[in-house]
Amino acid sequence: MSVLRMMTASDVPLVVEVQEPGAVLGLAAVFPQDRHPFPRQAITDRWLREVDLAGTDCFVVLRQGAVAGFAAIREDELLHFGIAVEHWGTDLAGLAHDEVLDHLRERGTARARLRVFTGNGRGRRFYEKHGWEPTGERSRSSFPPCPELLTYSLSLSGSGPSGDPAGRSEG
Repeated sequence: MSVLRMMTASDVPLVVEVQEPGAVLGLAAVFPQDRHPFPRQAITDRWLREVDLAGTDCFVVLRQGAVAGFAAIREDELLHFGIAVEHWGTDLAGLAHDEVLDHLRERGTARARLRVFTGNGRGRRFYEKHGWEPTGERSRSSFPPCPELLTYSLSLSGSGPSGDPAGRSEG
């Protein structure tokens, strides 16, 4: 059963409502809220642009019909991925992750990439648990204080979720 559906512009306010608490909690070391509060309007505007951007697929993650997360892909890149705080530690992130990878495979992507904040320990552990490996490439976010991002990659050539030929997923 699918946990993803294509995002529409009307979903964006709900997506931002899900995204903000996770970003504030999960990225507290990266974006201290007293100096760099969650840029709600900039994030809303970015989602609205990306929903209509050719070549970018934006998804909502659903749990019992309600928006419980988000994802976006462009070319070979997982651009955005997040799950509502109340669903952290459940299998929802793993299910959504595997389904996003299936969309990348359907596009013919053999190797996917993503960027994650160096200071996002929770996110880095999740991706590493799912087989992503750091490439050594580093860049900077456009959001102040412009923290460092690490690039990760993952082979999608296997037949199971996350490229695992046995079809195992640990989400």
